[in-house]
Order: sequence, then structure tokens, then C-alpha cells
Amino acid sequence: MAATATAAHDAAVHARTAGLDPARLPRHLALIMDGNGRWAKKRGWERFLGHRRGASTVRDVTTECVHLGIGRLTLYAFSSENWCRPQREIDVLMDLLAEFLRSELPSMLENNIRMQAIGRLERLPAHVRQAVDEALAATVGNTGMDLCLALSYGGRDELVDACRALATRVARGELAAEAIDAACVQDALYAGHEVDLVVRTAGEQRISNFLPWQAAYAEFVTCPALWPDFTIEDLRTCLREFQGRERRFGKVL
Repeated sequence: MAATATAAHDAAVHARTAGLDPARLPRHLALIMDGNGRWAKKRGWERFLGHRRGASTVRDVTTECVHLGIGRLTLYAFSSENWCRPQREIDVLMDLLAEFLRSELPSMLENNIRMQAIGRLERLPAHVRQAVDEALAATVGNTGMDLCLALSYGGRDELVDACRALATRVARGELAAEAIDAACVQDALYAGHEVDLVVRTAGEQRISNFLPWQAAYAEFVTCPALWPDFTIEDLRTCLREFQGRERRFGKVL
């Protein structure tokens, strides 16, 4: 209990130092990390070098979110549509992902991060699934920030899988069709945690099939920086914009 209180105090101090109100930070921040390939192309480099540079941004942003006391961070790491990319790029991305998970595990343990993963994980190569499973098992007892990686993830896939799960329960007589409500659907999702803020880099204005149910009432902020150039100050700027908005959820305030 004392350790929890100390961590909360330290996070509040860190937030105020960054010009943020610790009481109005998003509980769940979701990031669409866009622009790795463009970052490399601007320099005349191969795309995989942008992905490698982007991995260091993931490390910096994740650590900052821990220091701010954000409860949950979901990263759009590899979408279901990304399987359509050239096989060489996919292979490099998968190798980078496995390398990242293993290299960052000590940091996750040190920062009390619990890792989770959502998506059709069965499509991942065996060596990546192994790295994911190792990180999940090693961090399962951590009580700090949840770091959720969306891997082989598509929002429509998630809704389809949820519908199938509910239909199976109905067919087995475990659930009446007329009893299905929004709470049932949310419980059947890969992870039903509602999102407060979605941030997308590279100036794009789309959610790109990312957490459509969970982000139904999320604020959306876009940042012009390509993901490898996205800084801690860029993150703080996005959080300040979030704190400056009036969230009504359909109500009149």
C-alpha cells in the first residue's frame, strides 16, 4: 500500500512538472504509431530502418506513460492489414518485434509493467509467439501500468470474433439471444477497456480499424511528427490538448 501511494505521489509530481493536471490524464491511452516507413524513405533508407528507429520511440513513450501514472497504454503494433505488406518487410517486422520484447523485458519488470496482447495472435510466427508468451508470463504479476500490444489486430476482426463467441454461447444454451446487450459484447472483446484518448502520428486523421468499440467516445488527437520523431514533448502536447477538451458523452453540461 505504501509503495502504491509513493508511486501515485511521484506520478502526480511528474505530471505537474510537465504542465499536466494529474487528475485529468487519460486512464487509457491508445497510440497509432504511423510514419516509420516514410521516415526512412525521406532519408533514402530502407523501410525497416524506420521501424527499428521507431522501437526506441516506443521505449521512451512507454516509460513516460509509466512516470505519468497512466493506467493503460495500447499500441497499434501490427494490424491485420499489415499482413498484405511485402514478405521481406513482414519478416523484418516480426524479427524486430521478438527482439524488442526480449530486450525490453528487464525494463518492463523494473517499471512494474504488465504486458498484454490482443489480436489474432495465432497468425504470428512461432518465434514471435514464444517471445510474446514469455513476456506475458514474466509480467503477469506486475501491478503498475498495463502495456497492451495490438498484434495481428483488426477492429472488425475483434467484433467478428466477439459475435462468434456470443453465437456459440447462444447455440449451447448458455445465453439467451434477447439477453445480449452492450455489456455482453464488451465482455466478449479481446480487451474491453474503454479508451479515453487516441493519438495518431504522421498527421493522419483515420482510426484505421483500431479499437472501434473501445474508442467510441475517445478523444482523437493527431500529431504531425512521424513516429520515429515523436518526442516526449509531443506526447505531453497531445495530453494537454486532451485536458483542454470538454467531454460531454452526449450530455449537455
